[in-house]
Amino acid sequence: MTRNTQVSARAAFTVVTAVALAATVSCSSGPPAPESSSSQASSAVSPSAATSGSGALQAFDAGTLRTEFERAAKEVLAPGAVVLLETPGGSLTASYGTGTRGAEREVTPEDHIRVGSVTKTWTTTVVLQLVQEGKLSLGDPVSKYRPDVPNGDAITLEQMLTMRSGLFNYTETLELNTAMDQDPQRVWKPEELLALAFAHAPYFAPGSGFHYSNTNTVLLGLIAEKTEGKPLATLFKERIFEPLGLKGTVFPEASSNAIPEPHPQGYFYGDNVLTMTTPALPEDMQKEATAGTLAPNDVTDVNPSWAWAAGSGISTARDLKLLGEALVNGKLLGAELQKKRLESLTPTDPDKPGGASYGLGIAKFGNLYGHTGELPGFNTFMGNDPVNAVSLVVWTNLAPAADGRDPATTIARALIGKLYRSAP
Repeated sequence: MTRNTQVSARAAFTVVTAVALAATVSCSSGPPAPESSSSQASSAVSPSAATSGSGALQAFDAGTLRTEFERAAKEVLAPGAVVLLETPGGSLTASYGTGTRGAEREVTPEDHIRVGSVTKTWTTTVVLQLVQEGKLSLGDPVSKYRPDVPNGDAITLEQMLTMRSGLFNYTETLELNTAMDQDPQRVWKPEELLALAFAHAPYFAPGSGFHYSNTNTVLLGLIAEKTEGKPLATLFKERIFEPLGLKGTVFPEASSNAIPEPHPQGYFYGDNVLTMTTPALPEDMQKEATAGTLAPNDVTDVNPSWAWAAGSGISTARDLKLLGEALVNGKLLGAELQKKRLESLTPTDPDKPGGASYGLGIAKFGNLYGHTGELPGFNTFMGNDPVNAVSLVVWTNLAPAADGRDPATTIARALIGKLYRSAP
């Protein structure tokens, strides 16, 4: 994903950004997408650059990995960060910094954090389960469920799942970003988000391109609710959280801006409108942030309803590890559809076949399948490499960094560089 999800509503796709790494993720991040912009709920594909073609792992060195984790966290100015890494050769669970600036409150793997576009993996998994049950079809036009969608007769559910519908991303609108700055406690209804998107022309004809858009996932969430006659929160609980034993994972009520205890504060430099076209602060402000004379804003209590099915979820590092493994090992889907999901990944940019890839609600960064997520104040990377039995989760309580980077994805990329052998 490109930084389009980085529009201030960072909920988009941190993923793709990260992936550029590989070469170079979204939301955020994903592909990652824009979860960010400051207001994006972002998303996932991202850090893979340092992985080798064979995917062979280097000898596990916990000390080196911990040092690299702390170095990268410091470099992106993260107040706090957590890493959970498991490999056949060893594991590392470590924390860096504080959950509250100016206080000695260490962050821990048990902390609850907003996971942004990782929420998309929940919504898309429920939709795929309904496809598996014969209640929906990947080839269904979205107009079958929503006659008001632009190009709806030509857009399939599969194209929305893979971010190839062309639908405008509502988090890229000035209206949303302005409202996020002026009324951060506002409770948004899904229909209000869709109205913002539908007021703009689609980016391209359905199926002819890739653009990370939170609009797709909000629509999919509404379709899942209509199909089952249950709130999305109930569907997540019954179909994902309880089966996987995710005890620290929550899909909050739209009216709630609370995060379960324990949790860190979330921090964000600037505001949504300032970082709408690019997540990086102006150069003078970046220098002030690096010097410590510009402090980030505490955005912990911003209501996340603007991200809804695309990014308002809450979880913990340990739950994210379980979720990342389940997305790959088939615990949530039958064998046939699981195979289709993993094989659906295609480059977000046809001219960069080695870059970020995105598929049916899942991204791939190098050898790792998963997703990234970002909301103002929080950035998450979740990845699983089934071939080499690697699980990696990183989160930070800062998003984006002053220079526009996705902090957790940047840290994950650095760790991957120490974990895998370099390409010959």
